[in-house]
Amino acid sequence: MKRRFYLALGYASLALGILGIALPVLPTTPFIILAAWCFTRSNPALAVWLYSHPRFGMFLTTWRDQRAIAPRAKVYALLVMAGSYALTVWLTSNPYLPFILGAVMGGVGLYIATRPTPRSEAGRIRGRLDL
Repeated sequence: MKRRFYLALGYASLALGILGIALPVLPTTPFIILAAWCFTRSNPALAVWLYSHPRFGMFLTTWRDQRAIAPRAKVYALLVMAGSYALTVWLTSNPYLPFILGAVMGGVGLYIATRPTPRSEAGRIRGRLDL
């Protein structure tokens, strides 16, 4: 029963993650990470497929093994969050929404910014600086 629950949750998370690619309000990464976690507990073949996926595999493996985010992904995520916040502030007439959204997005942005750089990235960056 538990295995079926994880499998269903994995498929639902994967579907939401795929929708998040096209919908700017829906995040992709957390749903793909959740799908990988669920598939690991329910169907190892699907987990292997997701971890070896050409688009998501590298990011998932880095997150699983190091809990790290690549600098390019950090910058992209923070810029998209800042743009979403600016657009919301510009379009909303609710005086409280910018403060609530600012607190939530600020917390998420701080979390993203403080994640370590993957070890392989750090080596490449250090190698460039030594030249």
